[in-house]
Amino acid sequence: MSDRHAQGMAIRRKVLGDDHVDRAEAAKTDFDAPFQTLITEGAWGTVWSSDAISLRERSMLTLALLAATKNFDEIPMHIRATANTGASKTDVIEAFQHVAIYAGVPAANHAIKLAKQTYAEMERDAS
Repeated sequence: MSDRHAQGMAIRRKVLGDDHVDRAEAAKTDFDAPFQTLITEGAWGTVWSSDAISLRERSMLTLALLAATKNFDEIPMHIRATANTGASKTDVIEAFQHVAIYAGVPAANHAIKLAKQTYAEMERDAS
């Protein structure tokens, strides 16, 4: 295992939580193992591991980019991650407001819907 892979797994666990990473690792097959290595080393071991900006800021950027590019499937995962990154609900709605202005109201509206659903699930799970 490379240093970048080890660093990627550490930050991935810090941001997404052990349960999520353990489920992803358990679901990994020979088919998608190269892809999992790519995202662990590239996304998590390089981009998310950089100390140039905070995890809070990375959360906000990631959510805005996911919404702007209409990659909605990962929004709930990254909303859950805000519990670990320090991005508040205010941070998230501000990011989605930027999406509305610069990338379109429908994309932001759908992202907000997903965020509301996910926050409600998180609150239920915490009870």
